[in-house]
Amino acid sequence: MAEQDSNREVLLGITGKDFCIVASSKAAMRGASILKSNDDKTRQLNKQTLMAFSGEPGDTGTFHSEFIERPGTKLMLWTVQFAEYIQANIQLYSMRNGLDLSPYEVSSFVRSELAKSLRSRNPYTVNLLMGGYDPIKDKPELYWIDYLASSAPVPYAAHGYAQYYCLSTLDKHHHPDISLEQGMKILRMCTDELKRRLPIDFKGVLVKVIDKNGIREEPYSDDKQVYAP
Repeated sequence: MAEQDSNREVLLGITGKDFCIVASSKAAMRGASILKSNDDKTRQLNKQTLMAFSGEPGDTGTFHSEFIERPGTKLMLWTVQFAEYIQANIQLYSMRNGLDLSPYEVSSFVRSELAKSLRSRNPYTVNLLMGGYDPIKDKPELYWIDYLASSAPVPYAAHGYAQYYCLSTLDKHHHPDISLEQGMKILRMCTDELKRRLPIDFKGVLVKVIDKNGIREEPYSDDKQVYAP
């Protein structure tokens, strides 16, 4: 069930000449039920790095409880989940050292933590997109990370149902020097294709843009009706 719920979520990432777009579906789902229609599946890690996540609800963004059996007792542990754990550690590093980690350094830390988790008794089941802007290299960066701790720098990326329907569109229309306007048009093509092909309502996408000025939410209307040919 957790894997199916994760696949129903949509994560998309697109880089351009001087920006990175990260989009995530707004529906929080459990089975066939939509629990929330304005869910934010992203966390700002520092001034110019953003993480989008999908996976088991208990692992991604909120608190959950788990029972651990011990002789003669049952102990409930409240555990801070992966997204907030990463966010807290990256922000702690910035406060302690007076500087922010680059997107590459953040992705390496995240991959390391997932690799440790994978070898534990309770591994996290999360898939991630890490978007950011490196002020030293003066260019945007995007990293694709999965629950097996695989990590790769990519020009565009997708997780969930988006990887089945959108990668061909991204491959055809993306090039390294696209403008933000062109990037948003490509994103529109991707979301239109998802609405055309998917039997579920993923409640549209929340879009955030990372550039040299930081992270901002980009207005994005999903009211347009799309029909299958």
